[in-house]
Amino acid sequence: MVKRFLAAVGVVVVVGFAAVVGGYAYWQHRLSAPVTLEEPALYQVSAGAGFNQVVRELESQGFIEDAWAFQLLARVEPERVPRLRVGEYQLTPGMSGLELIALLGSNNVVTYPLTIPEGWTFRQMRELLNNAPKLENQTAELGDDEIMSLLGREGTFPEGWFFPDTYRYHLGMSDVDILRQALSRMERILEEVWDGRDDDLTIDTPYEALIMASLIERETGAPEERREIAGVFKRRMEQGMRLQTDPTVIYGMGERYEGRITRADLREATPYNTYVIDGMPPTPIALPGRASLEAAVNPLPGETLYFVSRGDGTHHFSRTLREHNNAVNRYIRNR
Repeated sequence: MVKRFLAAVGVVVVVGFAAVVGGYAYWQHRLSAPVTLEEPALYQVSAGAGFNQVVRELESQGFIEDAWAFQLLARVEPERVPRLRVGEYQLTPGMSGLELIALLGSNNVVTYPLTIPEGWTFRQMRELLNNAPKLENQTAELGDDEIMSLLGREGTFPEGWFFPDTYRYHLGMSDVDILRQALSRMERILEEVWDGRDDDLTIDTPYEALIMASLIERETGAPEERREIAGVFKRRMEQGMRLQTDPTVIYGMGERYEGRITRADLREATPYNTYVIDGMPPTPIALPGRASLEAAVNPLPGETLYFVSRGDGTHHFSRTLREHNNAVNRYIRNR
């Protein structure tokens, strides 16, 4: 009798053990099963979403078939469950459920490029940020001074202080994140460039270098001309001549500028019109790139004092007013 009982118990134990082993194997099989995708797809982890909510969504959207297997994983082996990160993720055919879950806790979020061109103004940069898809907007209703206070630069005029480049962002980031990155990069690069400056400059501070670089940036897009334009500006300042650069007139006109400037505009007394004021304008007039910053502190030596646009993006440089007037007749008045 006892032997039969012990035999029965043994059978139950074996069967139970087999069931446990089989159940565990099946559970692991379901965790490792490939996702049900035929082509890449995006999945978004929203702010505040919990793990159980996410796996239910993945099941309802048809990416996985067994949400229970992952919910059980969170209870039995929580160390294998990553901390989810807000953002969008690219799911690919053939990846397993476990690989999918690991992806949602990784840094491999889908990112989007945002390019701030060299020579743009801060106003143009703000418009770009306001219209960037999937970028949270926190500054659209703020004034420029409020934005600078938000960035910890209270009282700083924003023009020129944001480095033009291509930045990448992901869902969950805001325009403030981009502004912080661009501001930090400009401050760092300006410091690096200033440390490598020539000894005999007519500018005395990094901020003056930023202003000069913005003038150079707006005057030419030809890389080989930047240092020569910087040299012209330096020699003009040394000789007490006005800079007389059209982009400062345009900046002083603000939103009144509609594509052309007149003789009256050249005579208008604005704080930025270098046909009227001596020296440089009080602030930058654009966002300069590194090449213009470097040109501002390393101007090309020479004798030229004038330049005029050829109409093809480059300039004709002259040493004398007579030579300059001939160039104006050739490139401007004839055109």
